[in-house]
Amino acid sequence: MPLRARRISRCIDVAREDRAQSTVEAAFLLPTFLTLILLALQPVCLLYTRAVMESAAAETARIMTTTTVDDDSDLEEFTRRRLAAVPNVSIFHAGGPLSWDIELGRASAGGTSSVSIVGEVKPLPVIGAFARGMGSAREGGYVELKVDVSYRSRPDWLEGDYDSWI
Repeated sequence: MPLRARRISRCIDVAREDRAQSTVEAAFLLPTFLTLILLALQPVCLLYTRAVMESAAAETARIMTTTTVDDDSDLEEFTRRRLAAVPNVSIFHAGGPLSWDIELGRASAGGTSSVSIVGEVKPLPVIGAFARGMGSAREGGYVELKVDVSYRSRPDWLEGDYDSWI
């Protein structure tokens, strides 16, 4: 009988050791997993912001080639309305809706319209350490996002002028 009791107690001892091992593994893996999620979150936020910036710049450049309005403030307001799709959170865009720097380049007849949008992002602490180490961070730890879009008002293959098409 004592031999059988030892076997049961060995099984229980082995099971208890395994449970303690899984606790140690969880204590190591949980912070590691959360850090990996944090590292993957910032690039997704930056890609979303950049995609919205490029879309807003492209739409504005297309409108600039087709409109006859000379007031750039309306075009800047149009661009700001498109940029409102970016959440006002510092990992997406820092500074609020009026902090976007928008530059418009009007096309002359048959030329190229260009739109440049600049914004700032406050990176998460882990990414921010890398940005500061690489020297791409500005004052306060902000990183600049810039998008330049050019749109030709008249393609090269198109012959004649507007009057000849009419």
